[in-house]
Amino acid sequence: MPTASKVLDRVLVLEMVRVTEAAAIAASTLTGRGDEKAADAAAVEAMRAALNELDMDGTVVIGEGERDEAPMLFIGEKVGTGNGPAIDIALDPLEGTTICAKSGPNSLAVLAIAEAGGLLNAPDVYMDKLAVGPGLPPGVIDLDRTPTENVQAIAAAKGVQPRDIIACVLDRPRHEALIAELRAIGCGVVLIGDGDVAGVIATSDPDTTIDVYMGSGGAPEGVLACAALRCVGGQFKGRLLFRNDDERARARKWGIEDLDRQYDLKELAKGDCIFAATGVTDGSLLEGVRRLGGKMTTESVVMRASSGTVRWVKGEHRLDL
Repeated sequence: MPTASKVLDRVLVLEMVRVTEAAAIAASTLTGRGDEKAADAAAVEAMRAALNELDMDGTVVIGEGERDEAPMLFIGEKVGTGNGPAIDIALDPLEGTTICAKSGPNSLAVLAIAEAGGLLNAPDVYMDKLAVGPGLPPGVIDLDRTPTENVQAIAAAKGVQPRDIIACVLDRPRHEALIAELRAIGCGVVLIGDGDVAGVIATSDPDTTIDVYMGSGGAPEGVLACAALRCVGGQFKGRLLFRNDDERARARKWGIEDLDRQYDLKELAKGDCIFAATGVTDGSLLEGVRRLGGKMTTESVVMRASSGTVRWVKGEHRLDL
């Protein structure tokens, strides 16, 4: 277990919940309205305003994109009052914009913080991801193995057969071969439309029955998921995927020279980390925002790596204030 950071004060644990709550509440006003951009913009504005109230010298290392692509919360943007500790911030104000717009499951407002230099400055490209929960021997998963070999290794470690393993995979055309291979060995496949941060975290919760997360998704979301796994235990392997020279140049801009590197959990999220998420819509991890008479309710989770603490936070917010 990592030692407690002198920078990440305990007060910041609950402050992070207030930030994700603000983003989730703002996005929830547009749930099911079919406008992804409006929902995302509402979450971004609310999260930025909440962050800027905190006494910290925060730098967004995972955000909405680069300065010329994102009007708010861009990579490199400074947030907070500037009077506190130097902190790296990875965020996704609305994880699952399509989910929110269609009122589907598992849309979240997500945030992770670490000491400066603790989170990989992942460019906005795809990442090949492989994740399992706690309790398995080190090295049980490896991106240099085939999906079949990884499932076999996980099954052997758990003392079961490959047909007893359940994999979570994003439902995308690019994963057709992966899904076919998993089903060919009898592995169960849970397909999700969006929200791979929740998908990765699900491997750490036995109630989900998900044993492994496989497939490619956004690299920024991979770093956020790693921050959560650092807190609850598990293993993660990630490798950046590049479709063209522009994406390779973007990676080098953020200091990534080895473009074929297979990253481990602790390389993506180092040292002490705090992870927070609030549900926008109902999902496997959290309940969504609900309006009940003159109040709203929220459900959040906040975790810290150094203590291994996981707190579930129920909030009530009066609408007349």
